[in-house]
Amino acid sequence: MAMTTFERIREHRFHPLDAERRTFTVDRSLQVAGVADLEDRDGSVRSLALRDLVKAAGGDADAVAQGLNDTDLHVRYLSAAALGVARATSASAALERAVADDVEPIVRSYAAIALGELGSVRSLPLLRELRAAEEHPDVRHQLELAAAQIEVGAVATDAQRDAFLALREEDFGQVQPGERAPTFELDDALGRRWSLEDARGQWLVLIWIFADWCPVCHREFAELMALREAFEEAEVRVATLEAHDRWRTSLMVGRAIQPELWGSREWFAEAYTERIWWPHLSDRAGSIGARYGASPMAFAVHGEFVNRPTTVIIDPRGVVRLVYAGTFWGDRPSIEETLAMIREQSFAFEHPQRLEASA
Repeated sequence: MAMTTFERIREHRFHPLDAERRTFTVDRSLQVAGVADLEDRDGSVRSLALRDLVKAAGGDADAVAQGLNDTDLHVRYLSAAALGVARATSASAALERAVADDVEPIVRSYAAIALGELGSVRSLPLLRELRAAEEHPDVRHQLELAAAQIEVGAVATDAQRDAFLALREEDFGQVQPGERAPTFELDDALGRRWSLEDARGQWLVLIWIFADWCPVCHREFAELMALREAFEEAEVRVATLEAHDRWRTSLMVGRAIQPELWGSREWFAEAYTERIWWPHLSDRAGSIGARYGASPMAFAVHGEFVNRPTTVIIDPRGVVRLVYAGTFWGDRPSIEETLAMIREQSFAFEHPQRLEASA
């Protein structure tokens, strides 16, 4: 199965990475960061290939580990990702070689992530050594997180593996305005269960963010904190979602370590713990985002393949009124603009810098 999946990955024409940092996807037609075409299949191809490699790793991790030596960089980072999700501890040595020696920063990032998910205690000295020497900020950040994850013993969960294994091609699409919102249940960053059904009867905003390293996401969190009273007065509920396992999701709400973020000017953990009033949900494998049009693994930002930044507005009857999927890391309505749409009952929005797909 692994070899067949490798071939499928090699055959797909993915949008390229940027020439300088090699950790951002560039639209091949526009030559700018992001992917303009909302129908682009890169995200679904990646996610489904990762699903198949996770399944293969459960039976033959060595076959998947061979992908770490492939000439195709997409095969390499997807192999690394699958070994972490599948908790293939037998692949620790192969992942250590990848994180130390691969020429591509994005492969080193995913090898680091995988070692963290494996809880590979034997890898801790290497990760610390590499972090001290690593010049690429995106890789250095993942090395820091991997070491911290190992130190606290927060291995990849069965729930994350199962979410990947349950992905289906027909799940990838975009709910249209006027349709009833597909129901779902997810854990929040504290492990509490949250259900869409519990939000019926009020306006609800779903916001898919990226990760703890995302400065734009932190600004959106700051907006939500500042506008709490306005949302409560308008009887609008909010949930943010992140396509990560629970430990990585907990970073965003200040419940794990405070990473050395290049865009952070102050310690945010204490303020976040006190001021986050909405649930931050772990959308493992991006399985819910896939159904809502967020397209998990659509493009790379800061060394990770992430979902499109997506905002969904659902009315009190459970009907979707807006689905806005972004074309690059900064393309979506602000929190204030989102609230204004609900107040004015007008759901037309286009970001002034939105990328336009070429004909």
